[in-house]
Amino acid sequence: MTSASNDQSLDQIFRSARTPNGWADRPIGDNLVREIYDLLKWGPTSANSSPARFVWVRSPDGKATLAGLAAEPNKPKILKAPVTVIIGHDLDFAGELPKLLPHAAEVMQKYFAAPDVAEVTAMRNGTLQGAYLIVAARALGLDCGPMSGFDNAGVDKAFFSGMRVRSNFICSIGYGDPASVFPRNPRLSFEEAGRWA
Repeated sequence: MTSASNDQSLDQIFRSARTPNGWADRPIGDNLVREIYDLLKWGPTSANSSPARFVWVRSPDGKATLAGLAAEPNKPKILKAPVTVIIGHDLDFAGELPKLLPHAAEVMQKYFAAPDVAEVTAMRNGTLQGAYLIVAARALGLDCGPMSGFDNAGVDKAFFSGMRVRSNFICSIGYGDPASVFPRNPRLSFEEAGRWA
């Protein structure tokens, strides 16, 4: 039986969490990056397909390449962040199903053989895994700066060459500079965003 997270945890992950536009000069070690992944990988995906693929960009050359493919306002965020992860999705994800879904791999591989089904499944579930990444990083005390302003085709060529992986969005991760946070914008109410049926 699970119980609800306490208010402090919910604040840290959702209510008080903010998107910084600047970063403290504080590195993120390999172990912490692996810890993020080791949490996010448990989030549910269709048929346990786990199509997301991640490139953790932190070398000066990697940052320069990625920043060069980003919209002007995003360039300094990438260069300053300790690490910026590219969240992509593998269109050939079904090849991993014998490992990830051994009891029904063959049936699901046939289902995902249709290109339109594979593409939609990869995009949807890769996006979910990107959201799990943000939740995991925040749960570990980190700040996240997700971004979509970049040249997807250029990023795919530079970071996923020879693979059937397509970039979705990028997310800088680190310890945010509180002075770089904008005032919080409002959100839609329950009634504005949803309805009962």
